[in-house]
Amino acid sequence: MAKKVERLHVNFKTLEEFKKFREFGHQELSMMEDLQDNLIENDSESPFYGIYFGEKLVARMSLYRVNGKYDRYFNPPQDYLELWKLEVLPDYQDQGYGTSLVQFAKQYGVPIKTNARIKSQEFWEKMGFQPATYDMERDKGENPLIWFPEGVTEQKANS
Repeated sequence: MAKKVERLHVNFKTLEEFKKFREFGHQELSMMEDLQDNLIENDSESPFYGIYFGEKLVARMSLYRVNGKYDRYFNPPQDYLELWKLEVLPDYQDQGYGTSLVQFAKQYGVPIKTNARIKSQEFWEKMGFQPATYDMERDKGENPLIWFPEGVTEQKANS
């Protein structure tokens, strides 16, 4: 059953919710700094999405649209989404929350790029993601995975 995904508000309540994730997650998954930057900029278009169980935020991700002129993954170059920092609190894992977040991102109908974290490769493969053949990002220690909407199947070749 799909969980209700909603855009998270850029405010101090969300900042408090994010602190719960930092306790459990890896430092590189922390969205605290991203949220604080958006608070300072008063960014009304939040890139943060989450799922609540009652009043508690239990799953979250950030989702950024990348303009095709910066595309290094698809041929022809096109807009795509960059899905970052998908995380589900430990007590809520394996209950469909991560799947619901990814399905929400897929509804935009454009390719999605993400990076698999340790022990998450199998999850991403089940969600239809595949390793990027264009591995420019690997120099930064990333492991890019790509999902293609129907009709988009070609990646750029390594150059």
